[in-house]
Amino acid sequence: MSKTIKNTFPVEGMSCASCANHVEKALNNQEGVIHAAVNFADNSVTIECEADVNKESLRDAVSEAGYTLLIEDEDEEERKGEAYQKKLKNTIWAGVFTLPVFALSMFFMDWKPGEYISFVLSIPVLFVFGKHFFVNAFKQAKHGQVNMDSLVAMSTGIAFLISTFNTFYPQFWMEQGLMSHVYFEAATVIITFISIGDLLEERAKSKTSASLKKLIGLQPKEVQVERWGEVQTISIDKVAVHDVVLVKPGDKIPVDGEIISGDSYVDESMITGEPVAEFKQKDDQVFTGSINQNGSFKMKAAKVGKDTFLAQVIERVKEAQGSKAPVQKLADKIASVFVPTVFGIALLTFGAWMLWGGEDKVFHATMNAIAVMVIACPCALGLATPTAIMVGMGKGAENNILIKNAESLELAHKVNAIIIDKTGTVTEGKPVVTDILWSKDAKTEVLNPILLEIEEKSEHPLAHAIVQRLKDEGIKSSDELKSFDTLKGKGVKAKDEEGVEYFIGSIALMKELAIPLPQHQLDEAENWQGEAKTLVAFANKAGVLALIGIRDEIKEGAKSVLDDLKASGIDIYMMSGDSQATTAVVAKELGLTHFKGGVLPQDKAALAKDLQTQGKTVAMIGDGINDTEALAQADVSIAMGQGSDVAIDVAQITLIGSDLKLLNKAFAISHLTVKGIRQNLFWAFIYNLIGIPIAAGVLYPINGFLLDPMLAGAAMAFSSISVVLNSLRIKGQKI
Repeated sequence: MSKTIKNTFPVEGMSCASCANHVEKALNNQEGVIHAAVNFADNSVTIECEADVNKESLRDAVSEAGYTLLIEDEDEEERKGEAYQKKLKNTIWAGVFTLPVFALSMFFMDWKPGEYISFVLSIPVLFVFGKHFFVNAFKQAKHGQVNMDSLVAMSTGIAFLISTFNTFYPQFWMEQGLMSHVYFEAATVIITFISIGDLLEERAKSKTSASLKKLIGLQPKEVQVERWGEVQTISIDKVAVHDVVLVKPGDKIPVDGEIISGDSYVDESMITGEPVAEFKQKDDQVFTGSINQNGSFKMKAAKVGKDTFLAQVIERVKEAQGSKAPVQKLADKIASVFVPTVFGIALLTFGAWMLWGGEDKVFHATMNAIAVMVIACPCALGLATPTAIMVGMGKGAENNILIKNAESLELAHKVNAIIIDKTGTVTEGKPVVTDILWSKDAKTEVLNPILLEIEEKSEHPLAHAIVQRLKDEGIKSSDELKSFDTLKGKGVKAKDEEGVEYFIGSIALMKELAIPLPQHQLDEAENWQGEAKTLVAFANKAGVLALIGIRDEIKEGAKSVLDDLKASGIDIYMMSGDSQATTAVVAKELGLTHFKGGVLPQDKAALAKDLQTQGKTVAMIGDGINDTEALAQADVSIAMGQGSDVAIDVAQITLIGSDLKLLNKAFAISHLTVKGIRQNLFWAFIYNLIGIPIAAGVLYPINGFLLDPMLAGAAMAFSSISVVLNSLRIKGQKI
C-alpha cells in the first residue's frame, strides 16, 4: 500500500451544511482520496489521501462543485479577517440602502417617483451586497441542488423582477382594470436580514480560530536551554528532546518534561481545573502551558512540538469542532422540496391555462403563473428563523446570557445530558477558610496577628485564603517575627522576638515534628476531611494551637438549579480534576449520582462523545482551559463568564457573571425561540397552502374567481409581517 498523508485546507464559499456535504462528496469521489471531512465551523477540510495525489486535481474537483479549495500557503487568520470584514461591509451597506426603500414602501406607497428610487436602491442590495446568494444558488442549480441560498435568490429575484416590470410597464395591468404594485422592500429586507444572520454565524466561527490561537499562545515563543555548558535563548521550535530547559518564576512551562533540579509551586489549572498550585520537585513531571509560580528549576525535555500535552489538546479541540455533524438547517431541507415544487406548479398552471384557457388563455396563463410565483415567494420562510434567533439572542443579552450562534440556541431545548465541571462552575473556584478551631488555652488576640504575619510571608497557595479570612475579621499583622523559613512542599516555620518557634503545615508535618495533637482535634480533623476540607495546622513545639479548614465552597443556589434540570428529565454528570474523594463529597451535597474525580481534559471530551453515540444531545458547562476539549465536542457548550478566555471563546453560550442560575434561563430562551421558529414556519406556509391553489385558478371553474397578482403580493407581505410580529412576541415573554 502506498504512503498516505493528511492535510487540512481552507474552503471558501460554503454557506450551509449541505455545502459542506457537497465538498465532502466531491473530494471523496476523487481517485487516491481515502477520506475527506469538512469542518464547517472552521471553513476547512481535512483530506487523507495517497502521497502522490495531485493537489490541483483536488482543487479542481472542489471548484467543479462550486467552491474554492485553497491549496497555497497563506496567512489563514488574515484571510478569515478579510472575509469577515467584507461580509460586515456588505451587510452594513445593504442595511443603509434598504432603509429608504422600506420607508418609501410604508409611507409613500402611492408616490410614483418612489418606485423608481426604490428600483435604483434595490439593485446594489441584491446584485452587489447580496450577490453571493445568487452566485451560490446558480452553483447549486448547476448540480441539480437547492438550498437556503436558492430560496433567498428565488424569493428576492421574483419580487425584484415583478416590481421592475410593474414600475416600467404599469399599463399591462391597468389595461386589465388592475392596480400595479411593487415589492422592492420585500426583496431588500430579506437580503439584509439573512445577511445579518450570516454575519453573526461568521463571527461565531471566527471565535473558534481565536480560541485555538489563545491555546497556542500558552506556549512561550522563546526558551532558555543549557547546551555545551552555556545558557542559550532559542526559539521554541528548536527545542529538542533531552534538552535541559531553565524555568524562572512566572514563566510558562515550554515543553513536557521532568524536573532535574530545583522546586516550585506550579499552576496546573489548565490540566486539572483546580485553583491550588501543586508543589513540584526533582523527578516530578511538568507540562506545557502550566505556570511556574515562585521557584526556579531545571527540567529535561521529554516531549516537544506536536507531542506535548498542550499540542494534543489543541489538536483534539480542532477534531472535536470538526467531528460534530453540522445541524442541517430546516430551511435547507424545505428549500430542497419547496423551490422545485413552486416552479413546477407555476409551469403546470401556465400549461393548463394555455390548453384550456379559452380566448384569453395567454393573459390568464401569464397572470395566474405570476400569481403562483408571487404568493409562493418565500420571503416569510427566509425571515422565519433569523428574526426569531435575533430576538432570542437579544432576550439572552437582557438576562446576562451571551448567545453567540443560532445553532446553540436551536439545539439547547433538546439537551438531555449535561456534563458539568466542578471547580469554578458549581463551586466558587477559589479556596476559602470555612473553620478555625483554636485550642482551649490559645490567646487568640496574640496568636492571630502572628498567624497573619507568617501567612503573608508564605508562598503556599492556601496562605492567601487564611490571610483574607484574618483581614476580613479586622486582624492586623504583628510585625514581631525574627526569622522565617519555607519547609519545601511541607509548610513554613517562623520565630518571634522571644524565640518561640511556630509552624504552619499539614497534619503529616505535625506528626513528623512530633507535635502533640489532642483527640478532640483529631476527631474534628476527621470530620472536616469527610466534608472535603483541606486541613492546615498552626502550632508551636508545645502543641497545635489551631486547626484551619479550607474548602472551595459550593455556589449559592447551585443545588436548586441542578434539581430543576434533573426534574426536567436531564441527566447530569459532574467531572473534576480534583480527587475522587472530594468530588464525591460535593456530588453528595448536590444530590448527583453520576460523577468522577481525577479526570484529564480528554476524559471529559470522551464522555461527551460516548453520550452522543448513545443518541443524547449533550451540553458541556465549564470555565477553564481544561474544559475546552469537552466544550468543543458537546452539542451545546456553555462557559462561565468569569472563566478563562479560551473556554469563553470555544463556548457557544456564556453566562455573564458566572451565575449558575442563568442556566435554566438559557434553556428557557431556547424553548421560546424554537417555538417561535415553528410558529413562524406555520405562518410562512399557511398562506401558500391556501393561496397557491387559488392563485393557480382552481376556483375559476366553480365561481369564476381568479386571484389578482396584487392580492397575492399582499398575502405574501402579510405573511412576512406575521412572522416578524410573532418573533417580537418572544421579547415580552417571561422566562
